[in-house]
Amino acid sequence: MAEPIGFTSNYADNSSEAGFQFTFFCENCGEGYKTRFIESKTYGKRKFFKGLGDLIGTVADLAGRGGIGGAIERGTDAISEKFGGMSPEWRKEHEAAFELAQGEAKGHFVRCPKCSKWYCRNCWNEQEGLCVVDAPRVNVEVAAARSRKMAEDIEAAAAATPVFKGKIESKQTVCAKCGKPAGEGKFCANCGASLEMPKCPSCGKPCQQGARFCGECGAKL
Repeated sequence: MAEPIGFTSNYADNSSEAGFQFTFFCENCGEGYKTRFIESKTYGKRKFFKGLGDLIGTVADLAGRGGIGGAIERGTDAISEKFGGMSPEWRKEHEAAFELAQGEAKGHFVRCPKCSKWYCRNCWNEQEGLCVVDAPRVNVEVAAARSRKMAEDIEAAAAATPVFKGKIESKQTVCAKCGKPAGEGKFCANCGASLEMPKCPSCGKPCQQGARFCGECGAKL
């Protein structure tokens, strides 16, 4: 069966033997609109005849395979063959359903007069009367440009920020009493002398270990 051509070629045929349904897509974002399901009338008839055939087949099995039973069974096979696959009636229904689906879907899409493509409402610029591909929304483009510039400025500022590249020397405390490395505690790890900074007897400010004069008032230690 030749595939029908819709108002837009960007659609999917979701029809089945039981009925007809189609999904039409926006040419820009790909958002789809699925039409309502239309049940096939021939499918309903086929289910009826299939149920009738199953019932007749059961009666035929009970009556035996000869005589009337054999004739009924041959009639059931003929009915099954007639409704097997997609019948011409089903195809006519399919064409009619497709026409209805197009009319339903057109209400959810807009055709751009410039590019002649169909777009959903989200991809349509109402102010310009064109799709957003041919006429982007100004406020959206300004916001996007501002965000891009802000990101570029942040990257530039980060690149221009000076980074410390000097060497870090490890310093250790030397005990003023024994002259050896004192360790990390409050007392020298070698002689046990206190490592607290002495205070100036004149001004009371802490002074460096081994200093001879106060760095604040100049008093002799």
